[in-house]
Amino acid sequence: MAGIDPVRLRLPPDPDGAWPDLGSYLAARYAGTRGAQSMARLLAAGRVLGPGGRVLAARDPYEPGAYLWFHRDMDPEPRVPFAVHVIHRDAHLLVVDKPHFLATTPRGSHITETALARLREELDLPDLSPAHRLDRLTAGLVMFSVRPEDRGAYQLLFQRREVHKEYEALARHDPAQAFPRTVRSRIEKVRGVIAATEVPGPPNAESLIELADVRGPLARYRLTPHTGRTHQLRVHMNGLGLPILGDPVYPQVTDPAPDDYRRPLQLLARVLAFTDPVTGAAHRFESSRTLQAWHDRPGWEAGPTPQTPHRCGP
Repeated sequence: MAGIDPVRLRLPPDPDGAWPDLGSYLAARYAGTRGAQSMARLLAAGRVLGPGGRVLAARDPYEPGAYLWFHRDMDPEPRVPFAVHVIHRDAHLLVVDKPHFLATTPRGSHITETALARLREELDLPDLSPAHRLDRLTAGLVMFSVRPEDRGAYQLLFQRREVHKEYEALARHDPAQAFPRTVRSRIEKVRGVIAATEVPGPPNAESLIELADVRGPLARYRLTPHTGRTHQLRVHMNGLGLPILGDPVYPQVTDPAPDDYRRPLQLLARVLAFTDPVTGAAHRFESSRTLQAWHDRPGWEAGPTPQTPHRCGP
């Protein structure tokens, strides 16, 4: 399937000889799920492959330790009607300006409608891989490695915190609070719970928050994360009593429809700056997107307003 990696599955040991053939193992592995019928269809259609691209069939002998590959049947996903704009492309590195509502990589119910899948197909870059991840609800800059052999070098930049990142956020203005200020806290995220929380304990998250501009009751903030905890900037802004406009999780979880694009989270990954570990070039990239509420404040104060699909940037 264009843009989507196949599932790679290694066959486990079978000391008791429970699986006389490949079909019996896959039926047992996916028993009681929709995957059982799906795997039967994939085997019948010749869509399960072994080493060297050999087509596998249900009656083939079970081979412990062998690998097989297949593309899952995908449920239809609503098309996210906003474009991804390419900021920079060379033989090693791709930097794009991602819109709100589009996931960076396949995850959960978002598989085909992701920046990675789109870019692999549209740019004919089948080996493209992300150097980091930007939340689906956050717009802005995302980096990808073009070649598999460069992937580790770019990912290591983020692991070592050698990339300077700046975000822009819109929230209410509180004249009683002094900025700039550095927020340090301990943030924990429980698997299966959508919201992260600040808890007692040694800090594991640090953000510099600066006041960039004020327009009536609304303020534009420059956010510089020094760590990378899940939802870190959103949690820290909410902890100051300044939840980011359009946030469906903080201060309280709401449940907008997946295709409701009226009030995007007013958070933008504005700047990425780093020294390229492959070419040695000094890079500084800046998003050309603007946050909707800064120019449409009365509409946001009155309630949701439609967002028009558009391509940002030159």
